[in-house]
Amino acid sequence: MEEVVVEEIVKLIELQDDTQLKAYLDDLNISDVEHLIDEVPQYAVKFIETLSVNRAVNVFRILDFPTQERIIKKLPGNKLAELINLLPPDDRTSLFSELKGDAVKKLIILLPAKDRVEALSLLGYEEDSVGRLMTPDYVAVKKYWTVARVLSHIRRYGKNSETIDVVYVIDKDGVLLDDIRIREILLADPEAKIGDLTDQRLIALKASDHQEEAINTFRMNNRVALPVVDDNNVLLGIVTVDDILWIANEEYTEDMHKIGGTQALDEPYLDMPILGLFKRRIGWLVVLFLGEMLTATAMAHFEDDIAKAVILAMFVPLIISSGGNSGSQASTLIIQAMALGEITIGDWWRVMRREIISGLMLGLVLGTIGFLRIFAWTFFTDMYGPHWLLIGITVGVALVGVVLWGSLAGSMLPLLLKKLGADPATSSAPFVATLVDVTGLIIYFSVAVLFLTGVLL
Repeated sequence: MEEVVVEEIVKLIELQDDTQLKAYLDDLNISDVEHLIDEVPQYAVKFIETLSVNRAVNVFRILDFPTQERIIKKLPGNKLAELINLLPPDDRTSLFSELKGDAVKKLIILLPAKDRVEALSLLGYEEDSVGRLMTPDYVAVKKYWTVARVLSHIRRYGKNSETIDVVYVIDKDGVLLDDIRIREILLADPEAKIGDLTDQRLIALKASDHQEEAINTFRMNNRVALPVVDDNNVLLGIVTVDDILWIANEEYTEDMHKIGGTQALDEPYLDMPILGLFKRRIGWLVVLFLGEMLTATAMAHFEDDIAKAVILAMFVPLIISSGGNSGSQASTLIIQAMALGEITIGDWWRVMRREIISGLMLGLVLGTIGFLRIFAWTFFTDMYGPHWLLIGITVGVALVGVVLWGSLAGSMLPLLLKKLGADPATSSAPFVATLVDVTGLIIYFSVAVLFLTGVLL
């Protein structure tokens, strides 16, 4: 937002000109008001108070949670009650699930009895389940209704629905039969029965499904909303694409943090306390540090060989970094493919075959470069001595082995973690690199023993 606009609004607040401030804010888009709150967060409560309640709700629902929490703490009781009551059920549930217990109790008390039961029901689902995302505000009709009756029903109750782009067909027991796009209803004969318009190609989510499954379902099907049912196929609510996009962004951010070797941040980076950042980073760093200590243990095991052929130590960084890099590449590719639903645990053998082939190809390229490097240096220095050819072969073959192993480890570890029920993103690039560092040294010195015993060793 332009600095001039921000200055003008701040000046109106300082002059206590609420009438002019409201007029100014009403001319802004919802997203502009959000940017304004980001620019001058100290006036966030003032902006929410000044806006009409409907616009205030639309602004509040797109703010990040830390900002929402600050506003809730300072907003006057009457305005807070209006705000919480008008929040869509799915956004309200999302807010309640982030707040601490006492704060949730205070806000739930502000709700009417019906909404209070609804909020508690939604909060009863697992934290990352589809049930937490759904809203019970939808349009449901019976299959024997005529199109004319359905349109009359939509005009009467549609304003309270999250979306009327899709109408849901249920039986007398509330069991979901099908869904119909509003376009098909508008173009149909007014006397046609809704049951005659259904195509039986229903796509629905289970309330107990993980939110990642919902993201994949929306990705594979061009829908603005999907119904949510229980184990008996009874319609419970709907999930809209705006909520899915929000969750997808959170999941992506969380995975990026984990791939980088840190716990996921639950606040924007600049809002996170230094101590909080420390706590989320120190755990993985300690684990990785302890893992890297095994590198020293591995080198100590080959101490006598290194003492006999000190030249071998020169290539240790080259060997382990190449293996770590190939492992990190493979891990990142597989984690991303799993997140997009491109591969599953059942594809492990196909993945392994591809990584064996690509790992060998990559290793051969790097091994050849390593060998040529040693060969080229023999024209300028005698540092490798008369056995430069064996040293070059050792480095080349070791690079093939280490890069191949890195590719296999990086690709298989995410699938193994998924099989064990863990988050594949925790097989982060630093973790794979540490694993391959240790095992890469063993491969390197084992190859050296194979080729150099009786010559240098």
